[in-house]
Amino acid sequence: MKRALITGITGQDGSYLTELLLAKGYEVHGVIRRSSSFNTGRIDHLYCDPHVRGSRLFLHFGDLADSVQMIQLVYELQPDEIYHLGAQSHVRVSFDIPEYTGDVTGLSAVRILEALRKAGRDRKTRFYQASSSEMFGRVQEVPQTESTPFWPRSPYGCAKVYAFWLTVNYREAYGVHASNGILFNHESPRRGETFVTRKITRAATRIKLGLENSLYLGNLDAKRDWGFAGDYVEAMWRMLQQDEPDDYVIATNETHSVREFCEEAFSLLDLDWQDYVKHDTRYERPSEVDLLIGNPAKARRVLGWEPRVHFKDLVKLMIDEDLKLAMRELAMAQASDSLTPLPPHAAPVAPDAPPAKARRPSRRQPARGGTRR
Repeated sequence: MKRALITGITGQDGSYLTELLLAKGYEVHGVIRRSSSFNTGRIDHLYCDPHVRGSRLFLHFGDLADSVQMIQLVYELQPDEIYHLGAQSHVRVSFDIPEYTGDVTGLSAVRILEALRKAGRDRKTRFYQASSSEMFGRVQEVPQTESTPFWPRSPYGCAKVYAFWLTVNYREAYGVHASNGILFNHESPRRGETFVTRKITRAATRIKLGLENSLYLGNLDAKRDWGFAGDYVEAMWRMLQQDEPDDYVIATNETHSVREFCEEAFSLLDLDWQDYVKHDTRYERPSEVDLLIGNPAKARRVLGWEPRVHFKDLVKLMIDEDLKLAMRELAMAQASDSLTPLPPHAAPVAPDAPPAKARRPSRRQPARGGTRR
């Protein structure tokens, strides 16, 4: 049975990758930060008590800023594959905390690669680095490919460029099977609610039901190549199944503006986005990336990978799921008599819409290598 170690397992990509690897028969280990609040909602449906026979998902406390813990985990687990997805991944926030972003998003890659060497796994464990289209920044060609020069426009992009070249360097200097996936924007109903696509779909569905009145956004003209996260994690896995490591652009080769995303999302709810979307300069970046569109021809040719979900289907998928969430919120609000009368455009609640269930506190402990501190 193959064993994989995932950083960022509780994130959007980590949850989809965990589902994929478990379906393929892997034993999966994930690194999570110690916190007084639960942050495992995206993988709770996959988790079972490690004391139960046959369990194949285990969580370990750790921190990407702690190289000693990384070495210990690699040494104890002896993983066949490492997927390094963890990072401070919010581009706008990286301008506010650039030093932390550099440490956790950039230096974490070298900490894990060094852990492989120190644990004697540099020729045995395959390593995936989650690189980003933000590295292209002020793009030098359209569309972007694996050979397009980088020109990052944010501390996040700069940190990802550092991690990218460290991955290449360890591949060339030490023979590590290390690959970079240059993933363009990828979304899903599991996307964090501070990211622009999820902000739009959450707000649009809440506005539809009268739970919210407006949505504040920054630059509406920025264009992105948006795909589905569930498709993109399969590309990650395929990279580590190759005989030789390499770097790949993972994208849809389509680009759409934030404005177009708003139009599509609100139109699915029979709303005019211009009636609700307002501008706030606080959400603009000091230096913007105007256009991103990737050419995944190499991934198609070498990995046999192609995106299955495209722009309109992606927006509908997110709207459908967020509408269910908004309906549960509305049902709870109505039950507590705290909701003001619905506006004329608000849709009625389905009579069978279930109320949100209270979350039961988890009793799970980290398994194998995890230490509660």
